[in-house]
Amino acid sequence: MITNRTYTVEPWRVRETALNLDLLAQSESVFALSNGHVGWRGNLDEGEPHGLPGSYLNGVYELHPLPYAEAGYGYPESGQTVINVTNGKLLRLLVDDEPFDLRYGRLRKHERTLDFRRGVLERSCEWTSPAGTTVRVRSTRLVSLTQRAIAAVEYEVEPVDSRTRVVIQSELVANESLPSADGDPRTAKALQSPLEPEEDLAMGSRLRLVHRTRRSGLRVAVAADHVVEAPGEITTSSESNTDVSRLTITSVLDPGQRLRVQKTVAHGWSGARSRPAMSDQVEAALAAAAHGGWDGMVAEQRAYLDDFWARADVEVHGDEEIQQAVRFALFHVLQAGARAEQRAIPAKGLTGSGYDGHAFWDTEMFVLPLLTYTAPAAVAEALRWRQATLPAARDRAAQLGLRGAAFPWRTIDGSEGSAYWPAGTAAFHVAADIAHAAVRYTAATGDTAFERETALELLVETARLWRSLGHHDHHGVFHIDGITGPDEYSAVVDDNTYTNLMARSNLLAAADACERHPEEAAGLGVDEEESAAWRDAAEAVHIPYNEEIGVHEQHAGFTRHQRWDFANTGADQYPLMLHFPYFDIYRKQVVKQSDLVLAMYTCGSWFDAHCDDDQMAANFAYYEPLTVRDSSLSACCQAVVAAQTGHLRLAYDYATEAALMDLADLEHNTRDGLHIASLAGTWMALVAGFGGTRRDGDSLRFTPRLPEKFSRLAFRLQFRGRCLRVEIGPDKATYSLLAGDPLTIHHHGTEAHVNGDGPVTLAISPPKRRPTPEQPPHRRPGAADRAGGGTDGG
Repeated sequence: MITNRTYTVEPWRVRETALNLDLLAQSESVFALSNGHVGWRGNLDEGEPHGLPGSYLNGVYELHPLPYAEAGYGYPESGQTVINVTNGKLLRLLVDDEPFDLRYGRLRKHERTLDFRRGVLERSCEWTSPAGTTVRVRSTRLVSLTQRAIAAVEYEVEPVDSRTRVVIQSELVANESLPSADGDPRTAKALQSPLEPEEDLAMGSRLRLVHRTRRSGLRVAVAADHVVEAPGEITTSSESNTDVSRLTITSVLDPGQRLRVQKTVAHGWSGARSRPAMSDQVEAALAAAAHGGWDGMVAEQRAYLDDFWARADVEVHGDEEIQQAVRFALFHVLQAGARAEQRAIPAKGLTGSGYDGHAFWDTEMFVLPLLTYTAPAAVAEALRWRQATLPAARDRAAQLGLRGAAFPWRTIDGSEGSAYWPAGTAAFHVAADIAHAAVRYTAATGDTAFERETALELLVETARLWRSLGHHDHHGVFHIDGITGPDEYSAVVDDNTYTNLMARSNLLAAADACERHPEEAAGLGVDEEESAAWRDAAEAVHIPYNEEIGVHEQHAGFTRHQRWDFANTGADQYPLMLHFPYFDIYRKQVVKQSDLVLAMYTCGSWFDAHCDDDQMAANFAYYEPLTVRDSSLSACCQAVVAAQTGHLRLAYDYATEAALMDLADLEHNTRDGLHIASLAGTWMALVAGFGGTRRDGDSLRFTPRLPEKFSRLAFRLQFRGRCLRVEIGPDKATYSLLAGDPLTIHHHGTEAHVNGDGPVTLAISPPKRRPTPEQPPHRRPGAADRAGGGTDGG
């Protein structure tokens, strides 16, 4: 697929066999390690050269002014930006007094490997200094998935051909100089040296720094301890000042001898805890990590991931690149959410500072579906974070003259951080997305305690928002006007189909949950009249449909707009938002990311009840030539519905685009961090697309079909205490219950019972063959150019 690969194609790892300084920032994102609480970009151990230094703590941000040409009521006054916290990765090396800097001397070998099964980043290199001294350097790095505060590095130096003096400087560094990533000088000024020093310590092998952010008032503590091994005499010294704490280790080594340093780093932050408490916290974390030592951490990491892969792996036969990509995706999405624990899951995870470290609706609609069926505990924590931000969401709704909770379009701490008002004010669908995620998690796990304690409140407050935001017309039809749906090339519109259907689902789910938990609902002030009003609105919601051309409209009147002039739009004029005014884009039929198509997937039960397969296919065919995919969120959704409507070759092309978004840097911005939602979309394209997986109440249904490129696809799902394995071949699918009670499923509409007695194998019905829909010029998914046109059945 990709002729010039940056990384080798291997099923269980990503490996870089040469150091390309032009791609350094991209590789730093790809090789990033995280556990959802601590994030370390894949910077070189020595710190330089680098693309973007990055050490992140989930929830640590600084405030900065938001830019407005003109002020307006309800505009957020300040934004939040993730900051690069104290860097504990650094292990600087001097070889006979010369800095180990790969830009100088001769780099004979350099290899880095991200191992998905072990959860470590390994590096090996051989370098000859300008003075002719050759050394081998090996390192292994991990961010612990079992010890939330801990990250660690094992670093080893070995002379090759002569007796060599080796010096390692292990450092904690705060307020590192960063490349400018924002054109707004006010933001740059706010983020320059954001950490104010409160404490520094260097004593023996122990280092510690405590700082506090200047504006947001968050206290950050980082501490490190070391185990040093060498065959001969070792000399150490330590020193610290406000922004640097350093341990210097010196040894003289003969060829073949090794100096090994095991560095363990503990991280913590709080907006409330005192400086002594934060110091004690990171010291305690170091003590706990020391109990098992380096070997214990490595073993725990492997055991954690063995358990994860046993219940989450996806096997792809026939396409090595997608096999690697889906495991890369699963690994990074797990890293983004595993230990976030009542914090947001940002759009970039903790792999870079793109999007200012903000979380969007991507989390609930792309990331949480994957985690719901593979690591559900992480989903509960992410939704509890949303619940914790309800006070800010209620305040925002009140500011906008609405009831209930208006959740932010983009945020770190729960307050709105967008200066773009068509999204920050009008993209209300995020409320229904959160409600949808809560319903999905509860249905997939049977966690009634979560429903009672968390989901119910989220459902009630979002239902109140929709009831106050919408209105009944004189015919009794319920409309939601003046909002922005998922497609950001259509803003402030009436009756966006995705939003209306998601609001409908939200309203009904809230009423149902209140019936199941009447006492808790009463405690939230819900009475029968309010619940009945939700049901009335849901049943009367308007879904725009153009009778003349026979398709559902993305929003009311969308199909009456003039079509975008694709013929006179050059390949170099995408993304459109960077080359044309929004005023022009908003008035035309052009779609940034799948919107109506996404609705057909997320609200499939409504479409199943109101449409036949031909109607779904007609909808898909209408919007394909309008969708330019200027968002990384689009390809995976199009893959799912392309597969559903029988366009398997096209679905494969879109799945490939989602899968290689970061490994092939398709958007040319992986340097800023990985596209976590698109990574999750790789799983979505395979499991929901080719697997045809849908949740149907307390059961699952499947309509599996493979593209020609795949000879087999297998995946595992966690569902209501069971572990189900699905294996799909060209003409049959096999369902095996690996753990849990018997389960009733539906396969191509046929009911089947799966239990521990053995697998159930069923035939796959072929899709209806239809003409392949066209895409806008220059915007076909990459693999489509090789697939050819014509009828698309396989």
